[in-house]
Amino acid sequence: MVFDGIIFAFIVGFLRKGNLKGLAELKLKGGLIFPLLLILQIAVFTLQNKFSLLGELSGYIFILVYVVGLWFLYLNRTHQGFMVIFIGVLLNFLVMAANGGRMPVSVEAAAVLDPHYIDALRQGLYGKHIILDETTKLGFLADIIPLSPPYPRTQVISIGDVIMNIGIFLFIQQLMTGHLMNKKEKDAALSTEGGEIQ
Repeated sequence: MVFDGIIFAFIVGFLRKGNLKGLAELKLKGGLIFPLLLILQIAVFTLQNKFSLLGELSGYIFILVYVVGLWFLYLNRTHQGFMVIFIGVLLNFLVMAANGGRMPVSVEAAAVLDPHYIDALRQGLYGKHIILDETTKLGFLADIIPLSPPYPRTQVISIGDVIMNIGIFLFIQQLMTGHLMNKKEKDAALSTEGGEIQ
């Protein structure tokens, strides 16, 4: 879902005549943290079913990834959209932390997915996710929202994912079009000054 939000935000940014100049000039505190966390998650997800110890520790690793990610977002909270992203990530973190470092998935919502997904989930082959049941804590924050056609990609998302994507959208719009807004403000100011001189 996050990648969908990023792609959508860039499309809207270009439609608004924005560009990638802001992206090139972007400065984030702890800028290497995010790619390192992404690599770590991919590595754990890929290898946890091959190494039993990693599988046992993966829940704690995912919790650690979220804690560090929240710290990174808070460090950069002055950027537009980052506090909204922080709230979305925090909601996902809370439900995962309450359920052993796993994101619960509603079987009913996951009916839109390939049936093999639920079978694999029941066998514990998707280590970042577990099935939502009567023992699940904070289930309303779990992956309970199904997306299917006409949405281009079938998936199940959480409330936190939705909020996170709103923040990402706001952030990318500021990056791509912020300089255009500043230029309009400067032009308006010069126009006003010119009018006063006349």
